Parts: sequence; C-alpha cells; structure tokens
Amino acid sequence: MTVRRSFPVWLWPAPMLYLVGAASVAAANLQISPVTINLRAEQNAAGITLQNLGDKPLYGQVRVFSWDQANGEEVLLPTQELVASPPIVEVASNGRQTIRLVRRSAGPLAQERTYRVLIDEVAREAESESNGVDIRLRYSVPVFVLPSGMPGKEVLAWQVFRKDGAWMLRINNSGNFHAQIGATSFVNPAGKDFGISKGLFGYVLAGRMREWRLPVASDAALDGVLTISSNVNAKAIIARTSTPP
Repeated sequence: MTVRRSFPVWLWPAPMLYLVGAASVAAANLQISPVTINLRAEQNAAGITLQNLGDKPLYGQVRVFSWDQANGEEVLLPTQELVASPPIVEVASNGRQTIRLVRRSAGPLAQERTYRVLIDEVAREAESESNGVDIRLRYSVPVFVLPSGMPGKEVLAWQVFRKDGAWMLRINNSGNFHAQIGATSFVNPAGKDFGISKGLFGYVLAGRMREWRLPVASDAALDGVLTISSNVNAKAIIARTSTPP
C-alpha cells in the first residue's frame, strides 16, 4: 500500500544568520540565498538563488504573499504587487535556479512594505508513487521594501499580561520599520531570570501589534515591574514594563 505524507514545514533561518547577514540557509539538499531581502523604495527587482546539492532534480512552487499582522496574529494575503518568475521551478542536480522578484510599482514610501515568498518543495507524481512517501518542505523568505528617505526605525512598547490563565507578551511597533525580536529574557522584581527565547522569537511589523503566549509556567512570578533584555534588529536593548494588577 502506498502511503503519502505531506509535512509543510516553516523553515525560519537560524537567528545567527540574520544577525551576521549570512547568505544562505540549507535544508535537505536545497540551499536558498539570501534568506531575507531588503529592497530600497526605488528598487523594483531582486533575486533568490536556489542551489541543489543533491544528485536528483528538485521541483518547487513559488508564491508571493502580502505579509501583515492583525489582532496580534500573522496574516498572509495573495498579492500582485510583487511577482515571482518563474512560479514553477526545476533545479537540476548540482545546479542553480534564480527566482526573480519584480515590484509592479516603485516609488516613495512613508512606511515599510512587507511580503513573504513561499517556496514549496514538491515531489513529481512518479517519484511519489515509487517511494510511497511524499514529503514537502516549505521555505519562507521575508521581503522588506524600506521606507523612503532616512533609515526607518522601530518604536516598541512592551506589555506582559495574563490571558486565559497563561502569560502573554504584546509588542506594539509605532515606528515605520519592522522589529526582528531575537534572544529575549525577563527579570522579575526578585531578580529571577526567565529565558523567553535563545534565538529568533518573531517579528513586529511597522505600525502593527503582535502577541505571543510566553513559554513559561502559568504560575511564573512575572508580576510587578519586569526588566526586559532583548536583541531587536541585532541590537541589544533594555526595556521595562509593569504587569497589570
């Protein structure tokens, strides 16, 4: 009996790749470079290179989504503002394939625009039938179109609170530039340290709010004034917040 399984996996690059600007991230036999794309407001094109390190061809589907955040959650919507070509790729064994990303319109921006390019690795039907397992990997590449003029800046407000018995973190970003939240920890009034993330924790987009359930016990002593240490856009910051009574 043929058994097929599909495992869509969101492969976020390791935090250190972001911090040092490394060029590629690898999974299985496929390498993708770069792992994040920054476009100037007047720039209308960029490219993603796929490299197949294996001895068999790889096949993929490329889709572009507008990336937003609403009610504290991630939102991906189809878009034609940024177009990928070709949308279907075949990468020969030990070969390369370039995906070209083209903006339909370029011009001044007051606030950063954000997209995600999803690359789904797929098996050919014949391979699925012969192997009996259809395993798919998904690669997610963030694309940021930078605001015009002076460099953009994130402006963050942190809040820790309880919701449905769990500790939550809410971050508001009133700036015009995204915030990449890296290694993060909290220290409570008694001096106890709570490690929240050793690497990439998530993003707060420009002018948006994001919420996460914190990886701590429901009875963790996070009441009172907390000191927050975090890497934000590869910069160490210290913030303070008071939990609601």
